[in-house]
Amino acid sequence: MPFNLCLAEREEAGLRRRLPAIDKVTGRQLVSQGKTFLNFAGNDYLGLSQAPELIKAADAAAREFGVGAVASPLVVGHQAIHRQLESELAEWLGLDAVMLFSSGFSANQALIKTLLSKEHTLWQDRLNHASLQEAGLLSPAKMQRFGHNDMAALAARLKDKSGLIVSEGVFSMDGDQGNWQGLSGLAEQTRNWLMIDDAHGLGVLGKQGRGTLSEQGVAATKVHIHMGTFGKALGVSGAFIGGSQALIDYLHNHARSYVYSTHLPPPQAAAILAAVRLVQGADDKREQLQARIKQFRDGAAHLPLTLMPSDTAIQPLIVGDEQATLGLAQRLRERGLWVGAIRPPTVPKGSSRLRLTLSAAHTQADINALLAALQ
Repeated sequence: MPFNLCLAEREEAGLRRRLPAIDKVTGRQLVSQGKTFLNFAGNDYLGLSQAPELIKAADAAAREFGVGAVASPLVVGHQAIHRQLESELAEWLGLDAVMLFSSGFSANQALIKTLLSKEHTLWQDRLNHASLQEAGLLSPAKMQRFGHNDMAALAARLKDKSGLIVSEGVFSMDGDQGNWQGLSGLAEQTRNWLMIDDAHGLGVLGKQGRGTLSEQGVAATKVHIHMGTFGKALGVSGAFIGGSQALIDYLHNHARSYVYSTHLPPPQAAAILAAVRLVQGADDKREQLQARIKQFRDGAAHLPLTLMPSDTAIQPLIVGDEQATLGLAQRLRERGLWVGAIRPPTVPKGSSRLRLTLSAAHTQADINALLAALQ
Protein backbone atom coordinates (compact mmCIF):
# COMPACT_ATOMS: atom_id res chain seq x y z
CA MET A 1 0.00 0.00 0.00
CA PRO A 2 1.25 3.54 -0.79
CA PHE A 3 1.84 4.60 2.84
CA ASN A 4 4.69 6.98 2.02
CA LEU A 5 2.67 8.79 -0.64
CA CYS A 6 -0.26 9.25 1.72
CA LEU A 7 2.01 10.56 4.48
CA ALA A 8 3.76 12.92 2.06
CA GLU A 9 0.42 14.37 1.00
CA ARG A 10 -0.57 14.94 4.62
CA GLU A 11 2.81 16.53 5.30
CA GLU A 12 2.40 18.98 2.42
CA ALA A 13 -1.11 19.91 3.59
CA GLY A 14 0.04 20.51 7.17
CA LEU A 15 -2.08 17.60 8.40
CA ARG A 16 0.50 14.97 9.32
CA ARG A 17 0.45 13.91 12.96
CA ARG A 18 3.48 12.84 14.98
CA LEU A 19 3.84 11.55 18.51
CA PRO A 20 5.48 14.27 20.60
CA ALA A 21 8.60 13.30 22.52
CA ILE A 22 7.35 13.83 26.08
CA ASP A 23 9.61 12.85 28.95
CA LYS A 24 7.02 13.49 31.67
CA VAL A 25 4.06 15.69 32.56
CA THR A 26 3.94 17.21 36.03
CA GLY A 27 0.68 19.13 36.25
CA ARG A 28 1.11 22.65 34.87
CA GLN A 29 4.45 21.75 33.29
CA LEU A 30 5.83 19.12 30.97
CA VAL A 31 9.33 18.07 30.04
CA SER A 32 10.27 17.25 26.44
CA GLN A 33 13.79 16.25 25.43
CA GLY A 34 15.13 17.70 28.65
CA LYS A 35 13.42 21.11 28.32
CA THR A 36 10.61 22.26 30.62
CA PHE A 37 7.49 23.91 29.16
CA LEU A 38 4.34 25.46 30.59
CA ASN A 39 1.61 22.98 29.62
CA PHE A 40 -1.50 24.43 27.98
CA ALA A 41 -2.39 21.29 26.02
CA GLY A 42 -3.58 18.76 28.63
CA ASN A 43 -7.01 18.20 30.17
CA ASP A 44 -5.97 18.11 33.85
CA TYR A 45 -8.46 20.89 34.63
CA LEU A 46 -8.21 20.72 38.43
CA GLY A 47 -4.57 19.67 38.61
CA LEU A 48 -5.46 16.36 40.30
CA SER A 49 -3.09 14.16 38.30
CA GLN A 50 -0.38 15.11 40.79
CA ALA A 51 -2.59 15.12 43.92
CA PRO A 52 -0.94 13.27 46.84
CA GLU A 53 -4.29 11.73 47.79
CA LEU A 54 -4.57 9.98 44.41
CA ILE A 55 -0.97 8.80 44.42
CA LYS A 56 -1.33 7.42 47.95
CA ALA A 57 -4.59 5.61 47.06
CA ALA A 58 -3.06 4.01 43.95
CA ASP A 59 0.02 2.88 45.89
CA ALA A 60 -2.04 1.33 48.69
CA ALA A 61 -4.30 -0.50 46.20
CA ALA A 62 -1.31 -1.86 44.30
CA ARG A 63 -0.02 -3.35 47.55
CA GLU A 64 -3.42 -4.81 48.49
CA PHE A 65 -4.83 -5.94 45.12
CA GLY A 66 -1.78 -6.04 42.83
CA VAL A 67 -1.28 -4.01 39.67
CA GLY A 68 -3.72 -5.84 37.36
CA ALA A 69 -7.35 -6.95 37.43
CA VAL A 70 -6.19 -10.21 35.72
CA ALA A 71 -9.51 -10.88 33.92
CA SER A 72 -12.61 -9.33 32.41
CA PRO A 73 -15.20 -8.03 34.87
CA LEU A 74 -17.63 -10.93 34.33
CA VAL A 75 -14.94 -13.50 35.11
CA VAL A 76 -12.97 -12.42 38.22
CA GLY A 77 -11.87 -8.89 37.27
CA HIS A 78 -14.58 -6.98 39.12
CA GLN A 79 -13.19 -6.63 42.64
CA ALA A 80 -14.13 -4.83 45.85
CA ILE A 81 -12.41 -1.59 44.81
CA HIS A 82 -14.43 -1.50 41.56
CA ARG A 83 -17.71 -2.06 43.42
CA GLN A 84 -16.88 0.75 45.84
CA LEU A 85 -16.05 3.13 43.01
CA GLU A 86 -19.27 2.36 41.15
CA SER A 87 -21.34 2.81 44.30
CA GLU A 88 -19.88 6.19 45.24
CA LEU A 89 -19.92 7.44 41.66
CA ALA A 90 -23.62 6.61 41.28
CA GLU A 91 -24.46 8.27 44.60
CA TRP A 92 -22.51 11.43 43.70
CA LEU A 93 -24.23 11.83 40.33
CA GLY A 94 -27.72 10.73 41.40
CA LEU A 95 -27.79 7.64 39.17
CA ASP A 96 -29.26 4.20 39.82
CA ALA A 97 -26.15 2.37 38.63
CA VAL A 98 -22.89 2.80 36.70
CA MET A 99 -20.37 0.54 34.97
CA LEU A 100 -16.68 1.16 34.31
CA PHE A 101 -14.79 1.22 31.01
CA SER A 102 -11.14 1.58 30.08
CA SER A 103 -11.76 4.76 28.06
CA GLY A 104 -14.46 7.15 26.93
CA PHE A 105 -13.96 5.95 23.37
CA SER A 106 -14.73 2.34 24.29
CA ALA A 107 -17.69 3.39 26.47
CA ASN A 108 -19.33 5.37 23.65
CA GLN A 109 -18.68 2.61 21.12
CA ALA A 110 -20.10 -0.04 23.43
CA LEU A 111 -23.22 1.93 24.28
CA ILE A 112 -24.29 2.96 20.79
CA LYS A 113 -23.41 -0.27 18.98
CA THR A 114 -25.06 -2.39 21.69
CA LEU A 115 -28.22 -0.40 22.30
CA LEU A 116 -29.40 0.57 18.81
CA SER A 117 -30.80 -1.59 16.01
CA LYS A 118 -31.72 -0.92 12.40
CA GLU A 119 -35.20 0.15 13.52
CA HIS A 120 -33.71 3.07 15.49
CA THR A 121 -32.52 6.55 14.54
CA LEU A 122 -29.49 8.17 16.16
CA TRP A 123 -29.52 11.97 16.26
CA GLN A 124 -26.11 13.54 16.90
CA ASP A 125 -24.86 17.09 17.27
CA ARG A 126 -22.58 17.81 14.33
CA LEU A 127 -19.67 18.59 16.68
CA ASN A 128 -19.92 15.41 18.77
CA HIS A 129 -16.67 13.61 19.55
CA ALA A 130 -15.20 11.17 17.02
CA SER A 131 -15.98 8.22 19.30
CA LEU A 132 -19.70 9.02 19.08
CA GLN A 133 -19.69 9.72 15.36
CA GLU A 134 -17.77 6.55 14.52
CA ALA A 135 -19.98 4.45 16.79
CA GLY A 136 -22.99 5.77 14.90
CA LEU A 137 -21.46 4.84 11.56
CA LEU A 138 -20.69 1.32 12.81
CA SER A 139 -24.08 0.72 14.40
CA PRO A 140 -27.04 -0.58 12.40
CA ALA A 141 -29.08 2.51 13.32
CA LYS A 142 -29.83 5.35 10.90
CA MET A 143 -27.65 8.30 11.95
CA GLN A 144 -28.69 11.92 11.41
CA ARG A 145 -26.48 14.86 12.36
CA PHE A 146 -28.05 18.19 13.30
CA GLY A 147 -26.48 21.65 13.33
CA HIS A 148 -24.44 22.44 16.40
CA ASN A 149 -26.80 23.26 19.29
CA ASP A 150 -29.58 23.94 16.75
CA MET A 151 -32.72 22.90 18.62
CA ALA A 152 -35.02 23.96 15.76
CA ALA A 153 -33.13 21.77 13.28
CA LEU A 154 -33.26 18.82 15.68
CA ALA A 155 -36.97 19.29 16.39
CA ALA A 156 -37.73 19.24 12.66
CA ARG A 157 -36.05 15.84 12.28
CA LEU A 158 -37.24 14.07 15.41
CA LYS A 159 -39.81 11.32 15.35
CA ASP A 160 -41.77 9.98 18.29
CA LYS A 161 -40.10 7.15 20.21
CA SER A 162 -37.72 5.92 17.54
CA GLY A 163 -34.23 6.28 18.90
CA LEU A 164 -31.52 8.16 20.79
CA ILE A 165 -30.43 11.80 20.92
CA VAL A 166 -26.76 12.31 21.80
CA SER A 167 -24.86 15.49 22.59
CA GLU A 168 -21.95 16.64 24.72
CA GLY A 169 -21.89 18.53 27.98
CA VAL A 170 -18.85 20.60 26.98
CA PHE A 171 -17.63 20.32 23.39
CA SER A 172 -13.99 19.30 23.33
CA MET A 173 -12.77 21.53 20.49
CA ASP A 174 -15.01 24.62 20.91
CA GLY A 175 -15.37 24.70 24.71
CA ASP A 176 -19.05 25.68 24.65
CA GLN A 177 -21.84 23.74 26.37
CA GLY A 178 -24.71 21.72 24.95
CA ASN A 179 -28.25 23.10 25.35
CA TRP A 180 -29.53 20.63 27.93
CA GLN A 181 -32.76 22.42 28.76
CA GLY A 182 -33.67 22.28 25.08
CA LEU A 183 -32.44 18.72 24.54
CA SER A 184 -34.23 17.29 27.57
CA GLY A 185 -37.44 19.07 26.57
CA LEU A 186 -37.35 17.65 23.03
CA ALA A 187 -36.54 14.15 24.28
CA GLU A 188 -39.46 14.27 26.70
CA GLN A 189 -41.88 15.60 24.08
CA THR A 190 -40.98 12.94 21.53
CA ARG A 191 -40.40 10.10 24.04
CA ASN A 192 -36.90 9.45 22.71
CA TRP A 193 -33.94 8.48 24.86
CA LEU A 194 -31.29 11.09 25.57
CA MET A 195 -27.56 10.65 26.26
CA ILE A 196 -24.94 13.08 27.55
CA ASP A 197 -21.20 12.73 27.00
CA ASP A 198 -19.92 14.88 29.86
CA ALA A 199 -16.22 14.09 29.54
CA HIS A 200 -15.20 17.76 29.77
CA GLY A 201 -17.88 18.97 32.20
CA LEU A 202 -17.60 16.38 34.96
CA GLY A 203 -15.67 17.69 37.95
CA VAL A 204 -15.43 21.32 36.83
CA LEU A 205 -19.07 22.38 36.43
CA GLY A 206 -22.12 22.26 38.69
CA LYS A 207 -22.69 21.72 42.38
CA GLN A 208 -19.97 19.50 43.87
CA GLY A 209 -18.57 19.17 40.35
CA ARG A 210 -21.49 17.00 39.18
CA GLY A 211 -21.15 18.36 35.66
CA THR A 212 -23.00 20.19 32.93
CA LEU A 213 -26.52 19.09 33.86
CA SER A 214 -26.08 20.41 37.39
CA GLU A 215 -24.57 23.63 36.01
CA GLN A 216 -27.64 24.17 33.81
CA GLY A 217 -30.21 23.12 36.41
CA VAL A 218 -31.31 19.96 34.58
CA ALA A 219 -32.18 16.96 36.79
CA ALA A 220 -30.08 13.85 36.19
CA THR A 221 -33.30 11.87 35.75
CA LYS A 222 -34.15 13.91 32.61
CA VAL A 223 -31.25 12.23 30.79
CA HIS A 224 -31.46 8.47 30.32
CA ILE A 225 -27.77 7.73 29.68
CA HIS A 226 -24.74 9.42 31.24
CA MET A 227 -21.16 9.01 30.06
CA GLY A 228 -18.21 10.62 31.76
CA THR A 229 -14.46 10.17 31.81
CA PHE A 230 -11.83 10.09 34.55
CA GLY A 231 -8.95 11.40 32.42
CA LYS A 232 -9.87 15.09 32.44
CA ALA A 233 -10.83 16.89 35.66
CA LEU A 234 -10.41 13.73 37.76
CA GLY A 235 -6.80 13.41 36.66
CA VAL A 236 -6.61 9.62 36.04
CA SER A 237 -8.08 7.71 33.04
CA GLY A 238 -11.02 5.48 32.21
CA ALA A 239 -14.74 6.16 31.88
CA PHE A 240 -18.21 5.13 32.99
CA ILE A 241 -21.73 4.76 31.68
CA GLY A 242 -24.57 5.42 34.09
CA GLY A 243 -28.35 5.17 34.07
CA SER A 244 -31.06 2.81 35.23
CA GLN A 245 -30.20 -0.57 36.74
CA ALA A 246 -31.94 -2.26 33.79
CA LEU A 247 -29.73 -0.39 31.30
CA ILE A 248 -26.55 -1.36 33.14
CA ASP A 249 -27.63 -4.99 33.47
CA TYR A 250 -28.35 -5.09 29.74
CA LEU A 251 -24.91 -3.68 28.90
CA HIS A 252 -23.26 -6.15 31.27
CA ASN A 253 -24.71 -8.91 29.12
CA HIS A 254 -24.38 -7.45 25.62
CA ALA A 255 -21.62 -4.80 25.44
CA ARG A 256 -18.81 -6.80 23.85
CA SER A 257 -15.99 -4.37 24.62
CA TYR A 258 -16.93 -4.67 28.30
CA VAL A 259 -17.57 -8.42 28.39
CA TYR A 260 -14.35 -9.32 26.57
CA SER A 261 -11.86 -6.78 27.99
CA THR A 262 -9.66 -7.01 31.07
CA HIS A 263 -11.05 -4.74 33.78
CA LEU A 264 -9.47 -1.51 35.06
CA PRO A 265 -6.35 -2.16 37.19
CA PRO A 266 -7.22 -1.88 40.91
CA PRO A 267 -4.68 0.94 41.53
CA GLN A 268 -6.37 2.94 38.77
CA ALA A 269 -9.82 2.34 40.28
CA ALA A 270 -8.51 3.38 43.71
CA ALA A 271 -7.03 6.62 42.32
CA ILE A 272 -10.34 7.39 40.57
CA LEU A 273 -12.24 6.76 43.82
CA ALA A 274 -9.92 9.16 45.65
CA ALA A 275 -10.52 11.74 42.90
CA VAL A 276 -14.32 11.33 43.14
CA ARG A 277 -14.14 12.04 46.86
CA LEU A 278 -11.75 14.97 46.40
CA VAL A 279 -13.69 16.62 43.57
CA GLN A 280 -16.90 16.89 45.58
CA GLY A 281 -15.22 19.30 47.99
CA ALA A 282 -13.00 21.06 45.46
CA ASP A 283 -14.90 24.34 45.18
CA ASP A 284 -11.63 26.21 45.78
CA LYS A 285 -10.04 24.56 42.74
CA ARG A 286 -13.09 25.26 40.59
CA GLU A 287 -13.01 28.92 41.69
CA GLN A 288 -9.30 29.10 40.88
CA LEU A 289 -9.92 27.63 37.44
CA GLN A 290 -12.66 30.20 36.76
CA ALA A 291 -10.29 32.98 37.82
CA ARG A 292 -7.65 31.75 35.36
CA ILE A 293 -10.27 31.52 32.59
CA LYS A 294 -11.41 35.11 33.22
CA GLN A 295 -7.81 36.34 33.36
CA PHE A 296 -7.04 34.71 30.03
CA ARG A 297 -10.19 35.87 28.26
CA ASP A 298 -9.80 39.45 29.49
CA GLY A 299 -6.19 39.49 28.30
CA ALA A 300 -6.86 37.78 24.97
CA ALA A 301 -9.85 39.91 23.97
CA HIS A 302 -7.74 42.15 21.69
CA LEU A 303 -5.57 39.51 20.06
CA PRO A 304 -5.61 39.45 16.23
CA LEU A 305 -7.11 35.95 16.35
CA THR A 306 -10.71 34.84 16.89
CA LEU A 307 -11.28 33.80 20.49
CA MET A 308 -14.29 31.50 20.56
CA PRO A 309 -17.11 32.17 23.08
CA SER A 310 -16.17 29.60 25.72
CA ASP A 311 -16.49 30.01 29.48
CA THR A 312 -14.87 26.63 30.19
CA ALA A 313 -11.28 25.46 30.55
CA ILE A 314 -11.10 24.90 26.76
CA GLN A 315 -10.14 28.18 25.05
CA PRO A 316 -9.80 27.89 21.25
CA LEU A 317 -8.05 30.59 19.19
CA ILE A 318 -9.04 30.23 15.53
CA VAL A 319 -6.18 30.62 13.04
CA GLY A 320 -7.74 29.04 9.94
CA ASP A 321 -4.79 27.87 7.85
CA GLU A 322 -3.22 24.55 8.81
CA GLN A 323 0.41 25.53 8.22
CA ALA A 324 -0.03 28.86 10.01
CA THR A 325 -1.49 27.01 13.00
CA LEU A 326 1.51 24.69 13.15
CA GLY A 327 3.86 27.66 12.82
CA LEU A 328 2.24 29.52 15.71
CA ALA A 329 2.34 26.47 17.94
CA GLN A 330 6.04 26.02 17.14
CA ARG A 331 6.83 29.68 17.88
CA LEU A 332 5.06 29.40 21.22
CA ARG A 333 7.05 26.24 21.94
CA GLU A 334 10.26 28.16 21.27
CA ARG A 335 9.11 30.52 24.04
CA GLY A 336 8.57 27.65 26.48
CA LEU A 337 4.78 27.21 26.01
CA TRP A 338 3.25 23.93 24.86
CA VAL A 339 -0.14 24.31 23.13
CA GLY A 340 -2.23 22.05 20.91
CA ALA A 341 -2.38 22.74 17.15
CA ILE A 342 -5.72 21.27 16.08
CA ARG A 343 -6.33 20.69 12.38
CA PRO A 344 -8.75 18.73 10.15
CA PRO A 345 -10.23 16.19 10.36
CA THR A 346 -10.54 16.89 14.11
CA VAL A 347 -12.08 20.28 13.24
CA PRO A 348 -13.70 21.46 9.98
CA LYS A 349 -11.42 22.64 7.18
CA GLY A 350 -10.61 26.32 7.53
CA SER A 351 -11.04 26.32 11.31
CA SER A 352 -7.61 25.09 12.44
CA ARG A 353 -6.86 26.45 15.87
CA LEU A 354 -4.70 26.69 18.92
CA ARG A 355 -6.60 24.71 21.54
CA LEU A 356 -5.52 26.22 24.85
CA THR A 357 -6.55 24.35 27.98
CA LEU A 358 -6.37 25.97 31.39
CA SER A 359 -6.03 24.35 34.80
CA ALA A 360 -6.52 25.31 38.41
CA ALA A 361 -2.84 24.42 38.75
CA HIS A 362 -1.86 27.35 36.52
CA THR A 363 -0.76 30.53 38.29
CA GLN A 364 -1.45 34.15 37.39
CA ALA A 365 2.15 34.37 36.19
CA ASP A 366 1.59 31.36 33.89
CA ILE A 367 -1.37 33.05 32.21
CA ASN A 368 0.54 36.32 31.91
CA ALA A 369 3.40 34.45 30.21
CA LEU A 370 0.95 32.87 27.76
CA LEU A 371 -0.67 36.22 26.94
CA ALA A 372 2.69 37.92 26.51
CA ALA A 373 3.84 35.23 24.08
CA LEU A 374 0.59 35.43 22.09
CA GLN A 375 0.91 39.21 21.84
